[in-house]
Amino acid sequence: MMKYRWLLVLGIVAGMGAIVWLALPKATTAAMKQGPQLAALQLPDLKGQLHGIIPKGEVVLLNFWATWCPPCRKEIPSMAELHNRYAGKGLKIIAVSVDKHRDDLITFVNEHDMPFQVLHDGTTYVSQQFGVFRFPESFLIGKDGKIRHHLIGAVDWESQPVLDSVEQMLSEPFSGVVSGESQPDNS
Repeated sequence: MMKYRWLLVLGIVAGMGAIVWLALPKATTAAMKQGPQLAALQLPDLKGQLHGIIPKGEVVLLNFWATWCPPCRKEIPSMAELHNRYAGKGLKIIAVSVDKHRDDLITFVNEHDMPFQVLHDGTTYVSQQFGVFRFPESFLIGKDGKIRHHLIGAVDWESQPVLDSVEQMLSEPFSGVVSGESQPDNS
């Protein structure tokens, strides 16, 4: 009798776990929506000016973060070093904050002297388009606008595997066409 109770409890717990797992947002959203849909997204910077998320012809490190997130804060210094290493060499770092209040974000960015572009996604609309629901989450995007790497959690941006990936992406030629754009028919 006791064995059946344990099996029943185990079955209920497993069933609840499956329901929770299925209810989580899918991290594959970005892979399905690459191209014009993502390339057209814009967010305001700290002064309210709109900027595109995926600049044409550049390697992009797109990082979704929040000021209240300890792992996000942990990776900022190495992200700043990565920015300094590749400034003017074709790598663009865009840190998209999901903080609700822009004033809190401005204060944080000024206090931490973040040298790369910071955009504000206070409604989390853009984050949702990328399937982001954990922070930090980062995407390394090639010159062609394709997502090459999706990284979840804090990253040491100065680690050799990251530097190797960035160097490889920077060395790739750019055809002038971003993923999802139609190419002219030259026939």
